[in-house]
Amino acid sequence: MKRTILRGRVLTFVSEPTSIDDTSSYRYFEDGAIEIVDGKVVSLGDYDAAAIGGAEVIDHRPHLILPGFIDMHLHYVQSQMIASYAGSLLEWLNTYTFVEEQKFSQQGHASAVSAAFYDELIRNGTTSAVAYCSSHPRSVDAYFAEAEKRNMLMVGGKVMMDRNAPEALCDTAKSGYNDTKLLIERWHGRGRGLYAISPRFAITSTPEQLEASRALVAEHPDCYVQTHLSENDAEITYSMELYPGSPDYTGIYEDYGLLGPKTLLGHCIHLNHRETAVLADTGSVAVFCPTSNLFLGSGLFDRERLLKHGVRIGIATDIGGGTSYSMLRTLDEGYKILQLRGQRLNPFASFYMATLGNARSLSLDGTIGAIQPGNAADLVVLNASATPAMALRMATVQTLAEELFLLQTLGDDRSISEVYVAGSAAKSTLGGLAA
Repeated sequence: MKRTILRGRVLTFVSEPTSIDDTSSYRYFEDGAIEIVDGKVVSLGDYDAAAIGGAEVIDHRPHLILPGFIDMHLHYVQSQMIASYAGSLLEWLNTYTFVEEQKFSQQGHASAVSAAFYDELIRNGTTSAVAYCSSHPRSVDAYFAEAEKRNMLMVGGKVMMDRNAPEALCDTAKSGYNDTKLLIERWHGRGRGLYAISPRFAITSTPEQLEASRALVAEHPDCYVQTHLSENDAEITYSMELYPGSPDYTGIYEDYGLLGPKTLLGHCIHLNHRETAVLADTGSVAVFCPTSNLFLGSGLFDRERLLKHGVRIGIATDIGGGTSYSMLRTLDEGYKILQLRGQRLNPFASFYMATLGNARSLSLDGTIGAIQPGNAADLVVLNASATPAMALRMATVQTLAEELFLLQTLGDDRSISEVYVAGSAAKSTLGGLAA
């Protein structure tokens, strides 16, 4: 039985920080030791040379070790269309997204893109993510096969869409149901894979398909549900034209029984008071996608309002509407959006969101998101002096909060010194490149 000890400065959260001074919300070890056996954390504490025994010690000092980042919403099938010029969501979907996703009908395309996609996640310190595949079952097979190969905990699912998209991308209510059911049987709970039933959004699903989605949720209550909600004003207007009997956009998913503690709703920018209350009452998760919301001009997420009303929140890159795979860049843009809202986000709250906060939003705390005995040893090692500009600023940093804020403001993939997936080094082995 191989024992590994990672030595370094260690930070992990135990609760959501209420302020920048809330030291009870996290555990920090200036010279810490994470003991790993069989891919899981066995112990965490101060480094003690006398307790090493026969363990292999990997010394990451002076770098900071945190739980691996978790990305709550992205589209791996959009990896080759990031930075596509468009004015708004619906234009972007029709001009680029639907064209790109049709390529996943081609033999071998999904496997090639999924391998590159996972490389980018690891390069940026993300060890778990929730992704939309295309409407092609082979895109799901490639996604989960690559996750299994890398032993990563990943959530995903086939997009269900039976209208308002190119014919080559559309399924039917029946085929979407059948394909999804087979994919759940094949992948959900296999290795570390978890399935998300994925009607794209109300515009691209008929009532019959949302009924089929309701049936899938009833038959597979342990699966997630992922879809989009209230990202763009034109999207909301069109959705209500298609579902005039529903009280509002959230009401569409409510009417079809798709809301609940395992429902992940991308964006949630333009919610009325009733919708906010429904999300809180059902335990559904509103997923904040800062870089995408800015890039597509969708609007400014109101985190404080949602938290005040008891809505659960996650944060995500939303590749490829999002503009970076990096959760550090995502936290930076999120901070700026909330500044415009007059909602100051402290750096402890930022890193909580990207780790334990997102794990809790996935109901996976106790599995990922924190460095604690029994959890998977999914970890990221952060270097706050990774670039000349960062090193220059780091020379004047005096507190942990300042270091975290520096990482989120100036950091990117270069700040990721190493990544561990289930205790195994992952970044330093990418293509034989050193981290």
